[in-house]
Amino acid sequence: MVGRLLARGMVAGILAALLSFVFAKIFGEPQVALAIAFEAAQDAAAGAAPEPEMVSRGVQASWGLLTAVLMYGAAYGGIFAIVFAFSYQRLAALSPRSMALLLAGIGFLTFVLIPDLKYPPNPPAVGQEETIALRTEMYFAMVGLSIAISMISLSVGRALSNVMGYWNATVCSIVLGLVLVAAVQFGLPDINEVPDNFPAVVLWRFREASIGMQVVLWSVLGLVFGALAEKCLPSPNGAMRKTA
Repeated sequence: MVGRLLARGMVAGILAALLSFVFAKIFGEPQVALAIAFEAAQDAAAGAAPEPEMVSRGVQASWGLLTAVLMYGAAYGGIFAIVFAFSYQRLAALSPRSMALLLAGIGFLTFVLIPDLKYPPNPPAVGQEETIALRTEMYFAMVGLSIAISMISLSVGRALSNVMGYWNATVCSIVLGLVLVAAVQFGLPDINEVPDNFPAVVLWRFREASIGMQVVLWSVLGLVFGALAEKCLPSPNGAMRKTA
């Protein structure tokens, strides 16, 4: 079963990546182009020579972006399928579609929304070379803490469900998660390197496009994988569904 789910997860991930690539081309690439133009103008005003391009901008915005997104989608789809198989055996009360959507929502919150609230993505021309290591370390620390918060909240909610009921336990786990997220947000250092004269609209729209791309990726992954997984999992009466 795991092998069939893994294949379906990769298919769902690739489809989700293709749609997120289209979203990024429409909404994200124009903001990246504006940010690069701003950076070039700043360098020209300072009399600095432009840095040589290792990969042309045309390749970065087309085949380079598509290749990266497809690899990202296939990898996430495969991991998503493995986590689904592990979770579905322990939460059989949920249907495959419901389980897939639940996991997609948790994945988006854990790997995207919570880390980005503290360290949002920035376009070119935002950031300093000497702080790259610090920014990378802090971002991955935020991702790790976000995973820990999700696991703690889910474990507490599951433990309380037998005592308080499903609804009250869910509310308690959500409140606990919010408190832990707030504590982590205040505990980690802020990194603010946006130039004073950088266009606020470009920054805001770039971050909107980045979040939107992830919304598309995780939403499609959950919806498509749930539909595909349902065809190879046992129905409630124990019989196998028709395999696609």
